[in-house]
Amino acid sequence: MFQTIGCAAKSCDESHARNTSVAPRESIALRDRTLIDALRRSKLYRDYQRTFTAVTGLALALRPVVFFGLPFHGAPNENAFCALLADCKNSSSLCLQTQSRIAELAGKYSRSIQCPFGLTETAVPIRLGERVIGFLSTGQVFTREPKSANSTLKCHELFPESPAAHQEALRLWKQTPSIEAAKYKAMVRLLIFFSKQLAALSNQLLIEQKSREPEVVTRARRFIAENKRGQLSLASAARASGASMFHFCTLFHQTTGLKFRDYVARSRIEDARDLLCDPTRRMSEVAYQAGFQSMTAFHRAFRRILGQSPTQYRTRLAAHGSRPGTSPSAHGWEGQPSGQAYHSRPNGSTPEITSTPRHLRAVEVA
Repeated sequence: MFQTIGCAAKSCDESHARNTSVAPRESIALRDRTLIDALRRSKLYRDYQRTFTAVTGLALALRPVVFFGLPFHGAPNENAFCALLADCKNSSSLCLQTQSRIAELAGKYSRSIQCPFGLTETAVPIRLGERVIGFLSTGQVFTREPKSANSTLKCHELFPESPAAHQEALRLWKQTPSIEAAKYKAMVRLLIFFSKQLAALSNQLLIEQKSREPEVVTRARRFIAENKRGQLSLASAARASGASMFHFCTLFHQTTGLKFRDYVARSRIEDARDLLCDPTRRMSEVAYQAGFQSMTAFHRAFRRILGQSPTQYRTRLAAHGSRPGTSPSAHGWEGQPSGQAYHSRPNGSTPEITSTPRHLRAVEVA
């Protein structure tokens, strides 16, 4: 009997990439959802959920702050009366209103309230530092004597044209288990202790996530590597990554330090460098095999990235005495070690050298 918590996600399209106020909010919400998903899959949570539901008979759900749906629906130990209401459009709105209230009241502290049918619901926040990233939810039970007359009237209002459905809802409502208030509070305290364990685990998972590349970017890199010799569009790469256009642009740039167009160009130039090692290849053949659709685009990208024309590059290649099939990146230009790249600083000061994998070695400067 839980409603969507938070506000609806804003539509993401290419124009929103310029909106710097939206990007941080969406990035944080996405990161929190990813953390909650990871917690939900963790052995710690699965073991605790199984033990908690077996001992207490209550349902237990874990969800992010921004959530769409009813987390208990279809879960083990879901209250049969609540399940019936969740399947009915009119009654499910009451469940959603209840969860909206408890989310507003919970904040940084756990909170228990009663739904219009007298069932108690509880939300225990999970905090990462000072920010709430999700809730542990339980309840769907009576913790004090229910008022049968009020619930009978409400069930009748929900199913005015179906006496059978009204009677079934009333029957399931009466079968809802009751738990003494003191005992229920003890169960909530157990969840509060557990939420602190989940908070510690979420901090560890966050560190691990920051140290590895997002799956969205990994899929995009693979798609680019497989299709860079043909026509590549931002939309096709976003679809292949499984992300929206806005999210893909933001995450790809944050991870690689390059815009999509620049990354593709540098990847193609890297291939062109290898192809130029073969003196028998014509320049046009090199350009088209590397994925460029015109000689103009090839020359422009080559000069922009390497600071010289393809012809100058090949001349210097011959001067260094590189054998066909051997890229100058294997030796480095001007004593520059292989696998390192110069990154220009915004103020025009001396560039710094950072270690760079092969797919970014195209930024090496002659």
